[in-house]
Parts: sequence; structure tokens; C-alpha cells
Amino acid sequence: MKLQANALVGLSGIGLVLVVALVGTLASPYGALETDFLNRFAAPSASHWFGTDEYGRDVFARVAAGSFVTLRVSLAAVALAVAAGALIGATSAYFGGWLDRCAMVVVDSIMAFPGLLLVLGIMAALGPNESGVVFALAIAYTPPITRVVRSAVYATREKEYVVASRIIGNGELTTLFRHVLPNCITPVIVISTSVFTAAVLSETALSFLGLGVPPPAPSWGSMLADSRNYLGLNPWIAVFPGIAITVTLLSINLIGDALRDRFDLRMSALEKPA
Repeated sequence: MKLQANALVGLSGIGLVLVVALVGTLASPYGALETDFLNRFAAPSASHWFGTDEYGRDVFARVAAGSFVTLRVSLAAVALAVAAGALIGATSAYFGGWLDRCAMVVVDSIMAFPGLLLVLGIMAALGPNESGVVFALAIAYTPPITRVVRSAVYATREKEYVVASRIIGNGELTTLFRHVLPNCITPVIVISTSVFTAAVLSETALSFLGLGVPPPAPSWGSMLADSRNYLGLNPWIAVFPGIAITVTLLSINLIGDALRDRFDLRMSALEKPA
């Protein structure tokens, strides 16, 4: 029951964010970059649902456009991190030896740095741009996925079906990608939700610091940064992007909890009646 409730609330939250994004992009009469200096700091109303900012831009349209920026960057970074982590973790664990040792030295070296600090360092070198953000986030979040995949492959590589695949003449790469990796998908799915949450938060932090997607493209972090000088009299400029960030992170975490409870055998055993 708890699992179903978490999943339902999480999916509802993500659905709400996507609906706002679609409505704000397709149905709003205002563009995210459209300025109207005669309507600066307009309070939320029927004309401007979320009010306007210091340049008269519609906050609803900007929150909607920012959702696509944040989610697009975070999803691309997670996809790249999962692909790299799965490849490195699977090959290093399956073949072992010097390959495993070298891979783990690199992974441990990256993990020695706090994730956000590492991303900030990479972005300081690359400069603010969308592809740089994706690349930096992918580097920061590849190591935890690598370790999860490595552990799963270690537990799988001596299973009977893997040994049988070798006996019938399949090559090592065929056995790895056809029989070992598909049976390691579950832990990857579970950790991907955690990594996605961290990626959304990191992208928002980078945009807040001016190292994310460069303006004039709207993003939730840059909207929060721009609103700092107007919080006292015009709080809606920060409130609505803040709500969008909160709902997104909470929804992803709830979905991740539901997936973990669904696939974790120990949690499933605890929930079964005696």
C-alpha cells in the first residue's frame, strides 16, 4: 500500500510539472523571453498566473520553459552517466585483473571530490554552456553507477546461465552483454532515480551561480538568482520556481523509494505477512 501511494504521488507530481510545462509553452499567450516594461512586477492575476518579473516577463511561461531546460539537461546527464557507468562497471568486474584495478583507481579518484565541487571545477574550466553542464554532471555521477553495476556483475558472472553461455561457445563480450548486463538492470534503475534527483539539484545550483545554461534561456536556478533582490516586495518571482524545484525533487524521490521497495528483496520480505 505504501509502495503504491509513493509511486502514485510521485507520478502525479511529475505529471503536474509536465502539464505546467506544456501549458506554459503551448497555450500561454506570452513568450518566456518576451518583455513588457509597463507590467514590471505585476502580481499573480488572471492575466499573469504567476505574475511578472523585473523585466515584465511572464513568470508562468518562464517556469514552464525552465522545466524543459532543467529536465533536458538532467536527463541527458543521467543517460550519459548510466551508459558510461554500466560499460565501465560491467567490463571491469567481468574481466577483473588489471582492468578492474585501473578502473577502480580512476573511479575512486573522482569520488574523492564532493560531487558539486567537482562539477563547479569542470564548469569553471569549460564556461557556462548546456553541453558543458551535461558533460560535467555525467562525470560527477558516473562513479556511483559504476560501483553499483560492478557489484551486480560480480554477483552475476558465476551464475549457472553465464557458465552455460560460455560452455556453448559464446564469446566473452556476447555473454557479458546478452546474459550478464540484462540481469543487472534492476539496481541501475533504482540508483538512476537518486542520480537524477542529484542532477536536477546540481543543475539548479549551477544556474543559480551563473555556471549553468547561459541566459537568455530560462532555468529554475537562474530565476531564483535573479529574484534575490526583490524577495521582500515581489516574492512570487522566487516562490513559483522554488515550488517547481521542490515538487520535482520530491516526486522523483518518491518514485525512487517505490522502485527500491519494489525491487529490493529484503524490503519485499519485510512487507510480506507472516
